[in-house]
Amino acid sequence: MKKKVSFLVSGRGSNFTAVAEKIINGQIKADLGVVISNNKKALALETAQKMGIAFRAIEHHDYLKREDHEQEVLKVLKEYKTDLVVAAGYLRVLSADFIKNYQNRIINIHPALLPSFPGLNAQKQAFDYGVKVTGCTSHFIDSGVDTGPIILQETVKVESKDTPETLSQKILAKEHLILSESVKLFCENRLKVEGRKIFLLKN
Repeated sequence: MKKKVSFLVSGRGSNFTAVAEKIINGQIKADLGVVISNNKKALALETAQKMGIAFRAIEHHDYLKREDHEQEVLKVLKEYKTDLVVAAGYLRVLSADFIKNYQNRIINIHPALLPSFPGLNAQKQAFDYGVKVTGCTSHFIDSGVDTGPIILQETVKVESKDTPETLSQKILAKEHLILSESVKLFCENRLKVEGRKIFLLKN
C-alpha cells in the first residue's frame, strides 16, 4: 500500500514542488496528502492549487498558543491520513509534542552539511566562514534544531567567484535531489533508524 506524503511550507516551496512532481509522475511511489502553510500568502499554496493538490493555510498568528496552532496542523495531517511529513522550507520549530506524533516520519532539508551551520541562513554562514565545501542535508526532525538523524548529504564546492546568492542556488539544486531521494527511500521502507544512525536498506 502506498504511503501518503504531506508537506509543511512557509514560502515558495521549490523543494515541495520537486518532490510532488516526482510523486505525480510515478518516480516516487506514493500518494499526495495535503500542503499546509503557516503563511496564507505562500507561493507554495498557489503551486499546490495549480497541481491539484489539497492545501490549507493555518496561520500561527491566528492562535494565542503555539500548541493550539500545532494541534490544528496535526488535525489536518491526520485528516489526510498522512504517513510522512516533509518540512520543505517550514519556518517554524516544531515542538517535542508535535514530533511525538510523527517520530522518524518528518523529513527536513537543510542547506548545509550538518552538524555544521544549523539554523537560519546556513548558506551565508558557510560562505562567511570561508569553507571550501558545503552542501545540504536531509534528516529526520527531532526536538533539537537541525539535530535529527541524517538521511542523505550532498556536497557543493565553493568557488572563488561565488556569492551567498550563487552558492544558495547551487545548493538548492542538490536539495531537490536528495530530498526527493529521501522521500523515495522512506516510501520504499528502506530507511532503518538505529539511534543517531540511519542505514539504507537494499530493495
